Amino acid sequence: MNRRSILKSISAIAPVAVWQPSAILNELEKNYQSSVRDFELLPTENSHDEDFWRGIREAYSCSPSIINFNNGGVSPQPRVVQNAVEYYNRMCNEAPSYYMWRILDQGREPLREKLAGIAGCSAEELAINRNSSEALETIIFGLRLKAGDEIVLAKQDYPNMINAWKQRAHRDGLVLKWVNLELPSEDDSYMVDAYVRQITDKTKLLHLTHVINWNGQVLPVKKIAAEAKKRGIEVMVDGAQSFAQLCYSISDLGVDYFVTSIHKWLSAPFGSGLLYVKKDKIKSLYPLLAAADPESTDIRKFESLGTRSFAIEQAISHAIDFYEHIGAQRKFDRLHSLQRYWSDKVKDHPKIKLNHPLSKTHSGVIGNFIIQDKTAEEISSKLFEHYKIHTVAIKWENIHGVRVTPNVYTTHAELDKFVNAVLKIAGG
Repeated sequence: MNRRSILKSISAIAPVAVWQPSAILNELEKNYQSSVRDFELLPTENSHDEDFWRGIREAYSCSPSIINFNNGGVSPQPRVVQNAVEYYNRMCNEAPSYYMWRILDQGREPLREKLAGIAGCSAEELAINRNSSEALETIIFGLRLKAGDEIVLAKQDYPNMINAWKQRAHRDGLVLKWVNLELPSEDDSYMVDAYVRQITDKTKLLHLTHVINWNGQVLPVKKIAAEAKKRGIEVMVDGAQSFAQLCYSISDLGVDYFVTSIHKWLSAPFGSGLLYVKKDKIKSLYPLLAAADPESTDIRKFESLGTRSFAIEQAISHAIDFYEHIGAQRKFDRLHSLQRYWSDKVKDHPKIKLNHPLSKTHSGVIGNFIIQDKTAEEISSKLFEHYKIHTVAIKWENIHGVRVTPNVYTTHAELDKFVNAVLKIAGG
């Protein structure tokens, strides 16, 4: 978005006694259409590989002074998405109740279909919401559980979800059975057995994190779910870090519930997420926010959010277009190659330990490392203070290190700078 153009438009109309919103909207329309044209001119699959990724980088508004290696927290949006949000938001502000409820609200069903296309499931199993936490808590607090029922989850799961389960257990007398994973691991049998060992005849559900956010470990969700199904146990999956990073279809995982934040690897607007509920499970799952019929079989009962940002919601479609332009497999291959690019350059250093797996089966773009005799906080601080490389220090359960998450716009030159900085900090 061209801020100067917007400010110039605002300044031009500010003294006018009668409000003329079309001046801004017309300017935003020009910017939006320009970003769409730029997007359409991006290199295609026939382009030279690095030319293609340079073109993708140009589609983002990357900071000229900071190297962002914390995309695992939240990913930036390409310009076409940023401009769409701004355009739809200005449109809504011209006549909110008209443009929001009579115009943009009509775009939810086409969007649902479009999301189902990349998720690999029925549109009638997808609800659009704001983030993984909201979707997961819909499941956690909506399941029909009673005192004594057991839930299996891992100490390496996301803290918000652990807290939600603890609250449900405190309120309703549930029993939480904990898996404590020793990571990284490329042994599927070990990870499957870790969950199966916690199962008893009182187990009602397994809570699985598809990609452990602390270090990028990919769990064999499909295999664990198959073992749960043999025993008649439901499975819910936190896919916040896997959706639009790894290649899979939700329906192929064999799970009952799945959630994700699409403002992570899909690069959708901040505050957008998905809830998947298998069709035959919708009726018995209560919505987090009351719907007219809590036992409806319609997935839309989970979308009774009240007033929401229609601009954010409708701009998701542009993020999907961008994702499909890259291609799911090509995106995963690139992301994994970026992780291996820096990992391979530091993994043999005697003072550096990698805390993430390396194989394509068990890892994607997220990595984590530690340097002997240094804390994660110390390393992360030095990376930013001396090299302006933004990472995050991790200290959670038995995972201690610096998390590194590049993205599709990351260059090899940036990774080289990072590697040289890490080697200097390590003293070699």
